[in-house]
Amino acid sequence: MPLSPEFTSQFADQLLSMPGAEVYLLPEFIPVEEQLVLWRALEQEVAWRQEEIKLFGKSIPQPRLTAWYGDEGKSYTYSGLTWQPLPWLPILSQLREKLLETTGISFNSVLLNLYRNGQDSMGWHADDEPELGKNPVIASISLGQERSFHFRHRTQTGLKEKLLLSSGSLLLMAGETQHHWQHQVPKSAKPLEPRINLTFRVIH
Repeated sequence: MPLSPEFTSQFADQLLSMPGAEVYLLPEFIPVEEQLVLWRALEQEVAWRQEEIKLFGKSIPQPRLTAWYGDEGKSYTYSGLTWQPLPWLPILSQLREKLLETTGISFNSVLLNLYRNGQDSMGWHADDEPELGKNPVIASISLGQERSFHFRHRTQTGLKEKLLLSSGSLLLMAGETQHHWQHQVPKSAKPLEPRINLTFRVIH
């Protein structure tokens, strides 16, 4: 499912230079005056959970809190976990509509992550699960603490990118990005405030 021609034309100057990838960074997708209200709604209304995942044969707590919302029947499996969607909250539906207007993509699900401090993180991975389809579009909205976001090429080990995702930003990954690149949110030794990340997806 490609991005709309209107989006790719309007935001051509915000396309990152990464071979084999289609990645856009829109720093001010959520206006500053709306961010605090949105943060408080998500913090209070989302059914946050800390799941156990399997890593090297051992079960460990995920280093962040998570939640999965979406259309009925749009389950999602990753890291040995299968998520059944919770019904859309009004605040999440509003964000979905804003993304549809901007990108032309009708997202049917969203994975939320709450990074409580600098020790909460996301390891190297690609969003390439079968239910996401061949060339998924992932729309990632950040709120709260600015965090470092890293890319690395799957086969060309010297190709790496580091971004700072500020509050209110939208990172959009499309095209063949997930075929060629992995990404992570690394731990930080610095004392950091919480960050909420919403990654909207289309489950087929």
